[in-house]
Amino acid sequence: MEIKYATGKGAIYNDALSIRLAVFVDEQQVPRELEYDDLDTQAKHWVGYVDNHPVVTIRTLPTDSGIHIQRVATIKSARHQGYARELLNKILQTLRPNYFYLGAQLTAVKFYEKLGFKVTGEPFMEAGIQHQNMEINLK
Repeated sequence: MEIKYATGKGAIYNDALSIRLAVFVDEQQVPRELEYDDLDTQAKHWVGYVDNHPVVTIRTLPTDSGIHIQRVATIKSARHQGYARELLNKILQTLRPNYFYLGAQLTAVKFYEKLGFKVTGEPFMEAGIQHQNMEINLK
């Protein structure tokens, strides 16, 4: 898998957005207007490509607390191939040492735990889907 990233909007952002729309809007029925926000212009968009096709994406945003990992998505045909794990590991290695946090869909908590993330707080609803805050400190 080839990994590319860029901050703000552009070709990589467009590839990331195509994955996000397919997964969150089309599959999970998240309202389209919730998938776009002003943070897209400030965030770093990471995309994994297989045979030049975008298959996985993650958005990272530096905050006062650390790096906020968001919008983790893999297209349906590329799931269970290890692409999200590979991309997330690349991010953790590239941006470390640092503190990372995210809001995982409950169905993905075990995936993040295998990567070393720990559950924090209580589950919450976002876009009609139950989530759980998680964190990893690599400082």
